[in-house]
Amino acid sequence: MLAEIKGLNEECGVFAIWGHKKAAEMTYYGLHALQHRGQEGAGIVSSDGSKLYLHKGIGLVNDVFQEGRIQQLQGSSAIGHVRYATQGGGGYDNVQPLVFRSQTSSMALAHNGNLVNAFALKTQLEAQGSILQTTSDTEVVAHLIKRSGYMQLEDAIKQSLGMIKGAYAFTFLTENQLFVALDPRGLRPLSLGQLGDAYVVASETCAFDLIGAKYMREVKPGELIVIDKNGLRSTSFSSPMRRSLCSMEYVYFSRPDSNINGQNVHASRKVMGKQLAKESFVDADVVTGVPDSSISAAIGFSEASGIPYELGLIKNRYVGRTFIQPSQELREQGVKMKLSPVRGIVEGKRVVMVDDSIVRGTTSRRIVRLLKEAGATEVHVRIASPPIVNPCYYGIDTSTKGELIAANYSIEEMRDQIEADSLAFLTVEGLEQSIVTENDMAQGICHACFTGQYPTEIYPDTVIPAYKD
Repeated sequence: MLAEIKGLNEECGVFAIWGHKKAAEMTYYGLHALQHRGQEGAGIVSSDGSKLYLHKGIGLVNDVFQEGRIQQLQGSSAIGHVRYATQGGGGYDNVQPLVFRSQTSSMALAHNGNLVNAFALKTQLEAQGSILQTTSDTEVVAHLIKRSGYMQLEDAIKQSLGMIKGAYAFTFLTENQLFVALDPRGLRPLSLGQLGDAYVVASETCAFDLIGAKYMREVKPGELIVIDKNGLRSTSFSSPMRRSLCSMEYVYFSRPDSNINGQNVHASRKVMGKQLAKESFVDADVVTGVPDSSISAAIGFSEASGIPYELGLIKNRYVGRTFIQPSQELREQGVKMKLSPVRGIVEGKRVVMVDDSIVRGTTSRRIVRLLKEAGATEVHVRIASPPIVNPCYYGIDTSTKGELIAANYSIEEMRDQIEADSLAFLTVEGLEQSIVTENDMAQGICHACFTGQYPTEIYPDTVIPAYKD
């Protein structure tokens, strides 16, 4: 049996604001909106123009910023971060933002993504005398900036970004400037907004909605935005490249109320469900989705197939995420605690269970069992993405093929393992057709986890594997 470790983890989330008298408070709310992107740690750094203030910790945003903590973060600018452990692992030291202080100034930085050449750069830096304080790949950039030799921070940042490879959305905060950068292929989502006279940056637009900010535009691949007392200025640190936005943002990671490249995520997922029904119709009585990210695709499948959509699974929102359980046995029990079948809906019915993805298979098998134990006569599993058969090196914790059920078994073997009556996936072509944006970016997505076609050069022997609990 394929070794199961834990479920698919989101990357991280970044938020930044400049020119607001309640910068830390706005960042706190922004991080709440991005909580789904990281639940292992959170932090905020603020600036009052002369000093940086930091508070960070392990846990959810509410746990980290208990009463009185926000009031200690003074100033009108701030950056924040919510985190899952990817490169470097967990622990307080790796919680971001990271702060670096020198005799002349200080700098904080927060990063969403993963650097594929971090190991090589760390080796080089250590040989040159750098002493790294964390095991995070993010720290590498700070050392590169300090060693650049440039007097102007903007030039140092540009040079340093030119040396790193992989996926990254960066925010840098000093006492008097905010810098925002997106990798040359735009693997991560990053948006720019405005709240009154203040500028706001966030991994997802849902953070703008929560604080009442107005969406302005996407941060462009290879763009460096500089914000200070003189306003906002855009420059670039890389030549334009074809964008390769992570397709899993559309499939799973982003909140349904967020927009990516002008397209609402919920709407995209509905189209994926409709396309899935066209490609893999099955005669059944009801369609249900696995809460929460699969509900949109399930609705689309129902509309295209004519099979009624029903709420066949209920999510218990007061149970912790199952992937953090310390053993596989407890992890499987955690699925049962987290999801409950609605017997009155599925009993005696042929059920189409729509999910967003299958990574390791354990959760799918447990849900199929739940539905059958509740009386479903058949359970047909339909996945609104292609099979994940390749590791991701850009910030998702699937670093080896051995963890991926689709990389080791045929679809029929997978169907047997998850105990479904049938199993089908959305095709890569169907996924691309489902992602329609205002900038016609449907073909500009990264689907390396489905096809093995990585948008950047990968060095499997030197890439630090994503951390596993």
